[in-house]
Amino acid sequence: MPSIAETLCSFAGKKAKPFLKEVHDASKIINDIFYWAVISPLRGRPVRFRAAVSEMVKAGYNSVPIVAVISLFIGIILAFQSAYQLKKVGALIYVANLIGVSITRELGPIITAIIVSGRSGSAFAAEIGSMKAAEEIDALISMGINPVRFIVVPKLIALMIMVPALTIFSDIIGMLGGFILSVSVLEIHPASYFQQTVNALLVKDVMTGLVKAWAFGILITIVGSYQGFKVTGGAEEVGRRTTAAVVASIFLVIVFDLFFTALFYYFT
Repeated sequence: MPSIAETLCSFAGKKAKPFLKEVHDASKIINDIFYWAVISPLRGRPVRFRAAVSEMVKAGYNSVPIVAVISLFIGIILAFQSAYQLKKVGALIYVANLIGVSITRELGPIITAIIVSGRSGSAFAAEIGSMKAAEEIDALISMGINPVRFIVVPKLIALMIMVPALTIFSDIIGMLGGFILSVSVLEIHPASYFQQTVNALLVKDVMTGLVKAWAFGILITIVGSYQGFKVTGGAEEVGRRTTAAVVASIFLVIVFDLFFTALFYYFT
C-alpha cells in the first residue's frame, strides 16, 4: 500500500505533467517565432512584408472606429469621475493633468490591447486553428514551408507596429473626450485646459505607454498563434481555442501591464 507521501507525489506529478507540457509547447513556439522573425532574416530569408502590410490593414486600420469610440467615451467618463472629487477642493483645472497622464501611461495602451485581443488575437487563433483542422498546416510543412515564418511572422510585425500606432490614436481621442467634457460641462477655459495638459505631460509618459503597447502586440500574437496551433479537432475545438486565446490574452495583458507599471514607477 503506498504511503501518504507517495500518494501526494503521484497526485502532484499527474497535475504538473499537463502544465509542464503547456510550458514546453509555449516555449517552443516562442523560440520558433524569435528565430523566424529575428535570426532567419539575417541569414537571407526575408520577411513577407506584403503579408505584413495586409495584416496591418486588418489589425490596425479596421480597428480605428472601435478604438476611437471607446477611447472618446473613456476620456469623457474619466473627466466626469475626476471632476467629482476635484471640484470639492476647487481644483477642477487638474482634471487636465489627470486625464493626460492616466490615458497616455495606462488607459490608452491597455484599452487598445484589449480591443486588439478581442479582434485580432481571436482572428489569429481561428485562422491558424482552421488551417490546422483542414490539414493546411501539414500541407505547408510537406512543401518545405515553415508555418511560423509563413503565417505568424507577418502577424507579429503587424501588431508590433499597429498596436503602438493605435495607442497614440487612442491617447489623442481619449484626451479629446476629456477636453470636450471639460470645456462644455465643467466650463474650463479651452486655452487653460490645453496649457495644463502640456505642462503635465512629459515625453516619458508617452514613451511608457508605447513600450507597453509594443510588448502587448507581441504578447497577443504569441497567445493567438499558440492557441491556433494547439487545435487538434474540428470546428468545436477551433471555437474553444479562439475563446481561450481572447481570455488568455486579456489576462496576460493585465499581468504584464502590472509588471511594466511597477517597473516604470521605480525606474522612471
